Amino acid sequence: MPEKPNKAGIDVFVRREDIVACLYGRIDIDSSPTVRDRLLGLMRPPYPKLVTIDLSEITHIDSSGLATLIEALKIARTHKTEMRLHGLQDRLLRFLMISGILSLFDGEYRNVSEPENEVV
Repeated sequence: MPEKPNKAGIDVFVRREDIVACLYGRIDIDSSPTVRDRLLGLMRPPYPKLVTIDLSEITHIDSSGLATLIEALKIARTHKTEMRLHGLQDRLLRFLMISGILSLFDGEYRNVSEPENEVV
């Protein structure tokens, strides 16, 4: 995958019944509204069965970015959509585990070092 600039963004890949949203760059107070709009835009009919949020290309995330993830999770649950986190590593993984935020998300998460079973 080509290197992304430090600018925040989201790439979305739609598969049969699920969606992969790859976040990258700095997700902060300035960029989280745009990321929020894209994530919440995924929660429209027909509702996906699974949304995987890949955080492996995140260089920074602040409380507004975390609030965006939690808001997307809340909306996903109202539509019976499972939401998983993928690509967690180092400080972000530890922070989400210690804060209890990781336990809010359904299914499983994968650390970057863990092998994948599916092709995106």
